[in-house]
Amino acid sequence: MAYSETNPLAENFGFDVGGPIAAYWIALLRVITGWWFFHAGVTKIIEGGLNFTYGVMYMQEMTGTALGPIPVWMGNNLGWLIAPGVPLFETLIGLALIAGAFVRLAAFGGTIFMTLFWIGNAGFGHGVVNSDFMGLLLFVTMIFLGAGRYYGLDGIIEKLGFVKANPKLRYLLG
Repeated sequence: MAYSETNPLAENFGFDVGGPIAAYWIALLRVITGWWFFHAGVTKIIEGGLNFTYGVMYMQEMTGTALGPIPVWMGNNLGWLIAPGVPLFETLIGLALIAGAFVRLAAFGGTIFMTLFWIGNAGFGHGVVNSDFMGLLLFVTMIFLGAGRYYGLDGIIEKLGFVKANPKLRYLLG
């Protein structure tokens, strides 16, 4: 990996995957991770529309977790956002990863979800390294590897004149 301290958005910033097998693997991980979140979100929408009240109730009962009173406060005050937001954002994050569009932005959203799940379920009955933590690592991996550039739409979007004129957009893409 090359990095320019004077211009971190220079063209030489990239990750040399060393061959097509690594690129296929990164793309496969991205699509499978996307399917995981898409399935979770669209299932909630099919079953209850954009009214995922379980999420609000769950957060209201999260007293005594590592997040302290934060999820309880969120459940009591942000129910209007959580009930429709969880299924909607899970679906959108999944679709973005499957298509390979705006992958870093989507993976950042997935990272927030998985961080809340991991810390919020802080009983850690299955250990600190559990499925929530592994999901968190998958999303962080998508961000660092620029997984949307491998057989994803981000590789095409980044070649558009608008993105070249606004190179900071590459932080959301890739």
